[in-house]
Amino acid sequence: MIEALKSEEIIHKVGGRFKLTSLIQKRLADIMQGARPLVERKKGMTDMELVIQEILEEKVGIDYEKSDVPSPDKLK
Repeated sequence: MIEALKSEEIIHKVGGRFKLTSLIQKRLADIMQGARPLVERKKGMTDMELVIQEILEEKVGIDYEKSDVPSPDKLK
């Protein structure tokens, strides 16, 4: 398992476990269909590890303004 997923940091960054799961699935599909990585892929890095790194570095995320999904700030 990827260590970053054990931390609450990544969950709070996107606003919850379900939003995180959805974001990971969408970005993984993009990568598998040929999208260019937004972070440097280190030797031996899997697609899943790449997506997690992109989320941690805030290279990808949920566009709350263009979606009907409430932002984590509004949930507090």
